[in-house]
Amino acid sequence: MLLTILGEFVYPEGKPVWTSTLIHVLKGVGIEEKAARQAISRGAEAGWISSERRGREVRWHLTPTGTQLIEEGAERVMSLGANSHPWDGSWLILVVTIPNGRRTARRRLYRSLEWVGFGNPTPGLWVSAHPERQGEVGRIIDDLKLSDSTFSFVGSSTGIGLSDHELVDRAWNLDSIAEYYEELLKNYEGLRLEDEDSILFAQVRLVNDWQRLPFIDPQLPDSLLPPDWIGRRAAAFFQERRAAWHEAAHDRWHELNER
Repeated sequence: MLLTILGEFVYPEGKPVWTSTLIHVLKGVGIEEKAARQAISRGAEAGWISSERRGREVRWHLTPTGTQLIEEGAERVMSLGANSHPWDGSWLILVVTIPNGRRTARRRLYRSLEWVGFGNPTPGLWVSAHPERQGEVGRIIDDLKLSDSTFSFVGSSTGIGLSDHELVDRAWNLDSIAEYYEELLKNYEGLRLEDEDSILFAQVRLVNDWQRLPFIDPQLPDSLLPPDWIGRRAAAFFQERRAAWHEAAHDRWHELNER
């Protein structure tokens, strides 16, 4: 949630944020003050933010690390729901063997590959309909020092065995993804907001929920999706609602953060 706030309000303006402002917003989205302070401390330890003391108060600046993290995440999140380009049938296929004793690397690998749109149809095999992301995948493998345990190639199915749609069914649960979108829409479509604080908090929750989607939705091309895929409607709704709340949410943010 902290990274969402930093990305939505601190990053666009390039201005520091007071601790009291962060705590007010974090409490407004249901995080207790002690946990909010711990989240800020963890953000500093992770290198996302750096502190500057002003008298008895502290304000926080985004670091280059935090800025890069926000920019990379925003690019992927905002691509959700974008018009799908015609797919030429090419899959990016990754075969990775995790050495014994490297459970942490396994967890990080799985999470990172899900973020860039991979599915796991069978143990050790990962597939993505986005061969253009090879560079990003290569950096993940290099960072985890798994190059000697990995090979990859790009190709299309030959017609032997599973079809492309059957492969999708093995690698992802589209019904579960659709249910997530339906729940997201249900949570926000009937929401009635009465003041700027409630709009600010709703904006943070909306963006935070949306930022989880790259881990859930692999952004498959239209030819591999069911007709009238709900992800397109949800993306349009997100963009409309975010724009509708933007001015009031940012006005309230400025009120809280001015000194």
